[in-house]
Amino acid sequence: MNTMTNPEIGHSIQCGDILTNYHDVGQGEPVLLLHGSGPGVSAWANWRLTIQALQNYFRLIAPDFAGFGYSKFPEEMTFNRENWLKQIVSFMDALGLDKVNVIGNSFGGSMALALAIYHPERVNKLILMGSVGVPFELTAGLDAVWGYTPSFQNMQAIMKIFAYNQNLVGDDLVQMRYIASTKEDTRAAYERMFPAPRQQWVEAMSHAESDIRKIQQPTLMVHGRDDKVIPLSTSMTMLNWIENSQLHIFSQCGHWTQIEHAKSFTQLVANFLKSE
Repeated sequence: MNTMTNPEIGHSIQCGDILTNYHDVGQGEPVLLLHGSGPGVSAWANWRLTIQALQNYFRLIAPDFAGFGYSKFPEEMTFNRENWLKQIVSFMDALGLDKVNVIGNSFGGSMALALAIYHPERVNKLILMGSVGVPFELTAGLDAVWGYTPSFQNMQAIMKIFAYNQNLVGDDLVQMRYIASTKEDTRAAYERMFPAPRQQWVEAMSHAESDIRKIQQPTLMVHGRDDKVIPLSTSMTMLNWIENSQLHIFSQCGHWTQIEHAKSFTQLVANFLKSE
């Protein structure tokens, strides 16, 4: 891992046309960590605290989706759920991962659901955090996130939407994410990923009720009560649709459960994954 220069850059592996940047830390039962779709995001930015807390118990594998972080992708690539799912499956094949536990954050939750729906034999347990994946009315927060244009002020505003605890949004964090959002290839990708009107992308990342109801894997939903990006109602809907499921709601928490309640979140995850 190239931690001396940039901790967000890990290993790389070819997945079809996509050279996927990923982190592979720890030993034990494999857990696939799928990041969200915020501007300047990467697998490491989303999951660094989770990886550090759980690396002594599980093998934690966190790839950058095409269009995000440090994965390399064809300039003409179409960004949609089908192509991102192909990347995940190709990534698992390349690493020889027959079956994994999956944790999906926000946009990554929709992709975790896609893997469980279309390749159920490859998913052991499912954890969905502030997850996209069912229909809901576009929030002002998500509209701002997907409509972001690079500037320090705009990134600061986005970070404040994510966090319930505004003290977490320091200038160093904002600057780091702002710089990441200006990286030429991912900036250009982000600009064409979720164009207005953005309700269409909520629908595009949603799954049919009948498909979600077929999910048999034990499923844990985690959501911040005060999430301004993805409403709590999405997890309530999935709780009703997925037979073998449970929901944990954190109060005084926005869209950053794994950061704002890092210790409690990782303990919750560890208990769920270790349970019979």
